[in-house]
This record gives sequence, structure tokens and C-alpha cells, in this order.
Amino acid sequence: MAESFVSDAFWYEVKPLLPQHPPDPRGGAPRADDRKCLEGITYILRTGCQWQMLPESDRWPSGSTCWRRFTEWSKAGIWPQLHRKLLNRLGKAGRIKLDTVVVDSASVRAKKGACTPAQVRLIVRKMAVKGT
Repeated sequence: MAESFVSDAFWYEVKPLLPQHPPDPRGGAPRADDRKCLEGITYILRTGCQWQMLPESDRWPSGSTCWRRFTEWSKAGIWPQLHRKLLNRLGKAGRIKLDTVVVDSASVRAKKGACTPAQVRLIVRKMAVKGT
């Protein structure tokens, strides 16, 4: 079997951050396993594959299911929490080398020392409605 994208150590870091879902009282199909969804999400993020092109496998559910779980977890704020948790763990272990760290606007907002401005006013003249 191919190597798993989600190791046991990584899973035990992620699992406490995930929201709990009780079974639906209306019934229906059981919810897909969170670890398998994380496996599919990790495959997508590492390979750049499209969600709908996720290869069929017993290692993960469909691309649509993985996308829905990714969206749900994103709205719940899982990824920033996980990022902080992993950086703290790496920092405590002395595995972060600050002389080789790159910080850009993809990971830290580039504010240039200023506050977020108010909504930008339009400077284009509005067209009047014809009264004829």
C-alpha cells in the first residue's frame, strides 16, 4: 500500500481541532470519516489536483466530499489553529531556523504599518438618470 499522507502524529494534532458532529436524527448515510477526508485534502494540496479529479481510492472519499469537509473546516477556522499549533511544537523542539524563514503576504498580512482604511470612495462621476 502507498504511504499515507496523514501520519498518526499529524492526525493526533488535527483531531482535537475538528468540530464534533452527532449523528443526524433523520438518518441517512453515515458521515465520511474525518481522517479519510483529511487524507484526500492533503493529496489535493500536495499534488495540485482539482477536487473533481481526485482519483478514486479506498484511502479517501470523493472529491466533492473532501471539498465540502475542507470548506466546513475552513469556516470553523481549523487551518490557522493547526498552523499555530504546529509552529509552536516546532519552535519548542528547536526545529525552526529564523535565518531561513520567509514571511510573505500569503501567510502574514502586509499592512505597511497602517490601519485598515475605511471603504474607498468612488471618484468617478455618476451618470444622472434622464428625465425625459
